[in-house]
Parts: sequence; C-alpha cells; structure tokens
Amino acid sequence: MKKIVIKDLDDLGRAAEEFIRMAADNRIFAISGSMGAGKTTFIRALCKILGAVDTVTSPTFTLVNEYFTNLGEKIYHFDFYRIEKTEEIYDFGFDEYIESGNYCFMEWPELIEEALPAEVISVRITVEEDMSRTVDVNI
Repeated sequence: MKKIVIKDLDDLGRAAEEFIRMAADNRIFAISGSMGAGKTTFIRALCKILGAVDTVTSPTFTLVNEYFTNLGEKIYHFDFYRIEKTEEIYDFGFDEYIESGNYCFMEWPELIEEALPAEVISVRITVEEDMSRTVDVNI
C-alpha cells in the first residue's frame, strides 16, 4: 500500500502527478471514499495531468463520461452511485470500456465489486481531521 497526502486544493496537481507516476502502466482504478471526500476532484486533477481537453464532471446521472486528451486518447470516468443492480453496468458496455486499454477511473466501485476486473487498482481517499486527504493506493 502506498500513500499520497493532499494538503489542500493547491496540492492537487502535485498529488495527481505522483499518482500517475506511481500507477506506471496500470490503467484501471477503483476510487472509493465517503461522500465529499474528493473523488471527482481528484479524478479531475488526474485527467488534467493526462492532458484531458474536455471538462471533467461527475457522471452520477450518465454513469460514464468520456474525455479526450490533447493526444486524441480517451479517458473513461464512471460513477456507480446510482446503480441498483450490478447487471446494469453491462447495459452500457462496461466490459468494452474496461478492455479498451484506456484510463478508467471508477467512483463508488464497491457497488459493483463482483464485476471489477482482477487488474483493478484499489484507491481510497480519506478526509483527515485537518481537512487534508490521504490517498491510499493498493499497488
């Protein structure tokens, strides 16, 4: 388990760069944390480091957002908060996204845990007493 501490919003860029370096060739991430922990904010910072040219927003109602990078690559951002049954993810082609070779960032992955691929990297964001965030990465 590796840790990244995010002191404040100004520290997000550095933390995102560290995360991407740490991730190496891994592309599939299950990002957990309580409501308001900063999952979407962290994913927005990761997408910026990866060169996303699209606006990164929470896909709570659409389940998945697709962003393009300045190199024309795709990044997929999932939010499973509103999933009621795991089977719902197959209706929009979850497997195809995961098998695409593109970056896939998933919020609320615990709601589809049995469907997560073996190669997924588990990430947990925790809000500390001083309002900093600790990002635990299971690499």
